[in-house]
Amino acid sequence: MSSEPIIIFLFIVASGVAFAAGRWNLPYTVALVVVGLILGSMEIFQAPELTHDLLFLVFLPGLIFEAAYHIKFDELWRDRAPILSLAIPGVVVSIVLTALLLLMISSGMSLMPAQILPPIEWPLALIFGAAIAATDPVAVVSIFRNLGAPPRLNLLIEGESLLNDGTAIVFFGLMLSILVGSGFSTDHIVIEFVMVVGGGLLIGGIVGTLISLALRQIDDPMIEIMLTTVAAYGSFLVADQIAFSGVISTVVAGLVCGNYGAKVGMSPSTRIAVHAFWEYLAFMLNSLIFLLIGLEVKIDSLYEIWPVIFLAYLAVTISRFIIVYAVSYLLSFTKASIPTPWIAILSWGGLRGALSMVLVLSLPFDLPNRTLVINMVFGVVLLSILFQGMSISWLGRKLGILGVKRTLADYEKHRVEIQLSHRVLEELKHLEKMHLYDKTAVDRLIHYYTNRFESAKSELHNLSIDRELRSQEDLMQLSRRLLLCERSHLLELRQSGRISMQVAEELLADIDARLLDLESGELFVEKETLSSEDEQAATTELDENVVPNGTRS
Repeated sequence: MSSEPIIIFLFIVASGVAFAAGRWNLPYTVALVVVGLILGSMEIFQAPELTHDLLFLVFLPGLIFEAAYHIKFDELWRDRAPILSLAIPGVVVSIVLTALLLLMISSGMSLMPAQILPPIEWPLALIFGAAIAATDPVAVVSIFRNLGAPPRLNLLIEGESLLNDGTAIVFFGLMLSILVGSGFSTDHIVIEFVMVVGGGLLIGGIVGTLISLALRQIDDPMIEIMLTTVAAYGSFLVADQIAFSGVISTVVAGLVCGNYGAKVGMSPSTRIAVHAFWEYLAFMLNSLIFLLIGLEVKIDSLYEIWPVIFLAYLAVTISRFIIVYAVSYLLSFTKASIPTPWIAILSWGGLRGALSMVLVLSLPFDLPNRTLVINMVFGVVLLSILFQGMSISWLGRKLGILGVKRTLADYEKHRVEIQLSHRVLEELKHLEKMHLYDKTAVDRLIHYYTNRFESAKSELHNLSIDRELRSQEDLMQLSRRLLLCERSHLLELRQSGRISMQVAEELLADIDARLLDLESGELFVEKETLSSEDEQAATTELDENVVPNGTRS
């Protein structure tokens, strides 16, 4: 069978899996991998190989650009501390830690009578650590969106993944150069990393800015969609050709186009069209890539070394928990602290995906133990997607992070529908008094919106929602609105020169910290109340320890 019918067949399969996953409330991407495994074991057709060029030239730029395009830069900047910590030093430490744990496991198993894991040296262990370091949050984020996870948690997972792809790719290349004997020193690695990442930032910024300026001169949705496509794939190709990071370049181009180009160069209708296009493209690319992951994995070859794969999976998972908990502990002393229940979700949500598989497939064919490392990476990716992908929603509900927001969203939706219907009915009554339109037409519309009003009221009344939870959500929405109002007014004061830059920056930092608290589900009002109560308790205790003559007891 030629490639064209196979691609059409995969689209049909993906559509069926999407429908079934929605009907049975299953993680869509996990279901795709399972179906891919089944189809691969049946050997009905020869699926396209998940090659380096296919991933880097077709899948990766589109997926990265789509994610970056929809991220608000100010929110990303507010959470730069945890995201950058996890995506750069976190990835480097994870590579070393995973390699160290793998070496310890290899050394321990060499003492066993029946050795099932060939001896692994440092260079090969580092290659495995670098290949498996990048996280792929697609399955997790799709679950979070359906179940209504806090926006900041989504941002942390997506933001980390956007940046750690580039870090992992760069360090994989450097580790491979060391392994084949290019003789890189530590200084050389640091300089090379800075150049590759810095070049990617520069190329992405230039391409994103040029495309955004072009968008200002054009008012045609089709051309503007084409220009964003050029930004996505062009930024990646240009950076890659100059030996810079294509991933970092595409991330920056997406952020610039989404935060600047869309605002200054697109009409509201064009923004809707562009959003729909990239949403579909991401869905299509994700569908194909997760199916291809399932088709690429050969269960028989993985089964032969399943103890090795399981131990490698433990090493990767343990290192992920250590890194996330270490970063969270260090940030607990800052304004960018991560809520305690989120730490487990961030650790368990660090799924591995197609990028790890493609990186390890690019290893030289004459590399010792190449097949072993490939099977280890494939096995870890498979366990990660199936085991963690299937259990992340259960863990989120258990920790009280997922599920609650969905009910609150329904509450908000029905409440807004009541407000809109009421406003329209008032307008119709006003038009009826003016006798400008046919009475029958107006009556029909009044009847329609009255029914809609009553239906929304009924849905809201039947919605089971805790009163305290509803009050808490309203308080959070009002708090966010007022904080944004504070921020806007403060920026006006700074711009007009009515306050100094130093004072403005201090106040902006305080507002941003309170916004981060809100995104984490914490209310600054409650913090202030608790602080006042603690202060009052301390004062009472002090008064009790003072005797009437003014001396302490």
